[in-house]
Amino acid sequence: MKTGEWTNTMPITPLVSVVIPVYRSEKIVPRLCDGLRTALAGLAYEIVLVDDCSPDGSWQAIEQQADSSKEIKAVRLRVNAGQDRAIMAGLNFATGEYVVVMDDDLQHDPTDIPRLLDRIRGGADVVYANFCRKRQTRLKNLMSWGAGKVAETVLRKPAHIYLSPFKIMSREIVNEIVRYSGPFPYVDGLIFQVTSHIDQIVVQHRERYDGHSTHNFWKQAALFLTLCVNFSVVPLRLVTLIGAACSAVSFLLGTYFLAIYFIRGVIVVGWTALVLINLFIGGILMIFLGVIGEYIGRILMNVNQAPQFVVSRTRNLPPAADRSPLPGSKAGP
Repeated sequence: MKTGEWTNTMPITPLVSVVIPVYRSEKIVPRLCDGLRTALAGLAYEIVLVDDCSPDGSWQAIEQQADSSKEIKAVRLRVNAGQDRAIMAGLNFATGEYVVVMDDDLQHDPTDIPRLLDRIRGGADVVYANFCRKRQTRLKNLMSWGAGKVAETVLRKPAHIYLSPFKIMSREIVNEIVRYSGPFPYVDGLIFQVTSHIDQIVVQHRERYDGHSTHNFWKQAALFLTLCVNFSVVPLRLVTLIGAACSAVSFLLGTYFLAIYFIRGVIVVGWTALVLINLFIGGILMIFLGVIGEYIGRILMNVNQAPQFVVSRTRNLPPAADRSPLPGSKAGP
């Protein structure tokens, strides 16, 4: 049998699956896989590497690792889908009793996986890895803090839980998460929708092994928007409250101006103020329309059944004909 071929024999279900979205990490993949093999030695495991249509040689590096080890499963997406969609693709292919999600840059230390496994075996459904010190930009720290605060309202996240990209989930939780087939997944949001049995451990955040982060401001903003819009109607309620407040202020000002006109005969002048007020209210209205339009647009994408991801090729995985359809996927031609 050639390396990478699939047999019809029933494979052993691994204890741990490690799902890693890969993007621009050609030089990191070999070191990452070596670290995972060492950390998981003695356990039944699989590593699911999802190439998010990376423009460098990441897929070739992943193929080399898959050819050298049957525990490494390789998935390549046909178009760049983004981190959460790539994670959803990996979760659909993962078969382990417990599933770890981590980044590809080695800032998440593979040696911490056994600690996550020990903690989740204590009865939690999900265990996050919290970092005592985050080695990332101040802007990213600020946006992560803001997303966490919003999640406390939108998702009812406990204040002490950090929404880390490094986590471990039980099979039951993964099965619930992959049922979501909408085009705008947010894994942490889905987690808090299906369980409240969540724990965390403190780990070290390492320096990036090579290159620089591709998770820029706009990707953070898109993630923030998904958190706000996909999992709550809080933005719509906020828009309603602001609109009601503006209407109340306008009514009170109008009443005041009428009162001083009839009582004192004073005509209030100030065209500049009126123009500024109109511009302010016009801007508020445009924001409101944008929020409503975002909801409507996402409804349209769901109705049109836009896929989360499109699989191009796989390694060390059964042929498409032997697999059940993936909830959020579309098979490539």
